Amino acid sequence: MAPLKSLEARYPLLDSNFQSFCASNGIFTVEDFLLHDLSVLTAFAEQQPNSDRLKEGITQLLSIIDRQHQPWLNGLQLLEDARQNKHVLSTGFEEIDKLLGGGVREGQLTELVGPSSSGKTQQLENSLKSQGPKGDCKVQMLIVDSISSLITHVLGGSGPQGHALMTAAGFLLKKLAHEHNIAVLVTNHMVAGEGGTLKPALGESWKSIPHVRLLLSRDPGNKISNISILKHPSLASGEVARFVIDD
Repeated sequence: MAPLKSLEARYPLLDSNFQSFCASNGIFTVEDFLLHDLSVLTAFAEQQPNSDRLKEGITQLLSIIDRQHQPWLNGLQLLEDARQNKHVLSTGFEEIDKLLGGGVREGQLTELVGPSSSGKTQQLENSLKSQGPKGDCKVQMLIVDSISSLITHVLGGSGPQGHALMTAAGFLLKKLAHEHNIAVLVTNHMVAGEGGTLKPALGESWKSIPHVRLLLSRDPGNKISNISILKHPSLASGEVARFVIDD
């Protein structure tokens, strides 16, 4: 995460006064700035004695961020990219592929949520086997098992720094998926919530990040598993498929 202070030498508008203004809103890094509601930040700047300079600083910081990323794509360009470069990969389970319209899609971050012993890891192994060896050895899928174990130790309770790190990690995975045309699949374990009900380990700040969220569960006493759609950009939530995972 680049601290705002590191930009001061090259961009005089981002001076100590601008940094103090940002710090009063919990903004210390570029990632903090992106996570903040910029309309609220601008409105707060308008109430300050040096409002014009602060708003110029906000505009300059946005332009710096914009120059460091690829140009924005319009809807037609995104559609063409999806058709040409973002293929669908089979999960190895016919029922799941049917539920998801073919499988997991390249260019997307898919999250598989489930309690312990629900079969998350077995499903991942089956998914890898279903892809088979490729002659050109092109990477088609990146798997993080599990994203919650990787991130929770840096969250530090509800502090903004930990949540900024978590969000930055999620956006990096989405960026990798899009730019390299790969499917990124992460698992997230579950913890006890209010009343003892289970909930995903990564909370509200995380759930908006993945393109697709799937909930995996297993019927007690048998090998039948259920997978349901919690979130999907083009499919209805709540749809369920039942399948069997061999131990």
